[in-house]
Amino acid sequence: MNASKLIDKQIADLGDWRSKVFARLRKLINAADPDIIEDWKWNTAVWNRDGMVCAVGGFKDHVKVNFFKGAFLEDPHGLFNAGLEAKAT
Repeated sequence: MNASKLIDKQIADLGDWRSKVFARLRKLINAADPDIIEDWKWNTAVWNRDGMVCAVGGFKDHVKVNFFKGAFLEDPHGLFNAGLEAKAT
């Protein structure tokens, strides 16, 4: 099964509000860069463009977006990078 089909299945398997959030994030990611490539790594959705850009995963009570170089993004309000132990994500 290709990556896009695996992502479709992952979204469908969530089956609740997380499916809607995940599908919306997927749409936003793909719209932000038409050349981005959907991939499947670590049993979850990953998007690549000259390297890994982000991953999205559905968990019991939340949906997580991980930007692989996110620690280097500006975060003037400390909403996203605050308290993270990872040096890059």
